[in-house]
Amino acid sequence: MLLKKNIPFAYVFGKIKYELIWISAYAIAVAVVYHNFHASHISIPIAIPAILGTVLSLLLGFRSNQAYERWWEARIVWGAIVNDSRTLTRQLLTFTAFEVETPHEVLSFRDRFVKRQIAWCYSLGQSLRKLNSLQGLDRLIPQREVDYISRYDNKPVALLELHARDLDYALKQGWINRYQQVELDRTLTRLCDSMGKCERIKNTIFPATYSLYIHLTLNLFIVLLPFGLMEFFGIMQVPLVIAIAASFLLIEKMAIHLQDPFENKPTDTPVTTISRNIERDLKQILQDWQLPETQPAERFYIL
Repeated sequence: MLLKKNIPFAYVFGKIKYELIWISAYAIAVAVVYHNFHASHISIPIAIPAILGTVLSLLLGFRSNQAYERWWEARIVWGAIVNDSRTLTRQLLTFTAFEVETPHEVLSFRDRFVKRQIAWCYSLGQSLRKLNSLQGLDRLIPQREVDYISRYDNKPVALLELHARDLDYALKQGWINRYQQVELDRTLTRLCDSMGKCERIKNTIFPATYSLYIHLTLNLFIVLLPFGLMEFFGIMQVPLVIAIAASFLLIEKMAIHLQDPFENKPTDTPVTTISRNIERDLKQILQDWQLPETQPAERFYIL
C-alpha cells in the first residue's frame, strides 16, 4: 500500500516513461512537419480533441471508481479477518478457562490453535499473491501439520480443516461444550467467507473489452491532440501534449493497479503487514512475548 508521503516522482512517471517517449517523438514530428512544410491543412478544430477528451474523462473516472471499489473491498475483507482472528482467540481462551490451574494439555492446545490461526493469515496473503503459501509457516506450526497441508492445492483451506478437527477434539475431551463449539465454528465460517471474498476479487478479471475500448479511445485522443493545439500554440504544443497525455495515462495506470489488489505491488492491500499485526495481537492475548519485529516503512509503501 502506498503511503501518504515520500512517493518518488521516479516511481510515478516510471509507469509511463516509454509512452511519454513515444508521445514526445510524435508531437515533435507533427511540429516539424507543420512548420517546415507549411502543412497548415493538417490542423483540426480544437473542439474535436476537446469533446473526445471530455468523453474520455468520464470513462476514466468511472473506471477509476470501479477499480477503487475493488481495492477498498479487499481492505474491508482483511479488516474483517483481523477482527475475526482476535475474536477466535478470545473465544478460545475464554471457553477453555478453568476455575483452578489450567492443564498443560489445554495450554498446549491453545498455543497450537492460535499460532495456526496466525499461520493461516500469512498463508492466505501469500496464496493470493501467487507466492509460496508455505513459506515461513514452520516457525508457527509443527512440521507434521506443514507436511499435511502441503498435499492441498489450497493451503489456507487445509489450515481451517485442522482448526475444525481441533475443535471437535476439544469437544470430545470436554474442554468446551456444544454451544461453545458452535460459536467457535461460526467464527471459522466467517473466516472462510472472507477467504472466499478475497479469492473472488483475485480471480475475477476486470472486463478486458472495457479496458481495451478505453485504451483505444485514449490513443485516439493523443493522436489528434497535437493537430488541435498546433494552430494556437505552435511549437509549444509539444510540452502541452506531453503534460495532458501524462495526466490521462497516469489515471489509466492508477485504475489498472487498483483493480488488482493482490499482485505483490506497492499499490496492493498490505496483507503481509496486516498479518504481522495480527500475529502481534494474538501472541499478546496468548501471553507469548516473542513478538515479530516491527518493520518500519523505509520506502514509500508497505506490503
